[in-house]
Amino acid sequence: MHIFIGGAYNGKTAYVTQLLKEQKIAVIDGFIPEVAPTCDALIIKNLEQWLIKQNLEEDEVIVENILANLKTLEESCPLYIIVTDMGRGVVPMEKQVRLLRDTCGRLYQALFAEASQVDRIWYGIAERIK
Repeated sequence: MHIFIGGAYNGKTAYVTQLLKEQKIAVIDGFIPEVAPTCDALIIKNLEQWLIKQNLEEDEVIVENILANLKTLEESCPLYIIVTDMGRGVVPMEKQVRLLRDTCGRLYQALFAEASQVDRIWYGIAERIK
């Protein structure tokens, strides 16, 4: 599993698709598929959009389920996950937005621990952090 993190509109998707340009890729946007599509590389992005629709009060269960689903998908083809950095020390006023940020933080920690590589993308430039 290879994770790419960066701020919104920092060139993450463009960077990853350029990196994988020689391969047949499938891009999944905003959800986790139940079955991996036929491809050489699977890109999953915008997991936070899927998280918004979940009961964020159960974040430990959500994180465990996501990790299990992603590990299953990775058995079919290499997995590239693009996530948006949403923290930066700003604490939102609304409870639901705080829960989303906190759940994303816990999910990202778990993903980074499982990942073989993690890159931070800053305006189209990658920096390897794991």
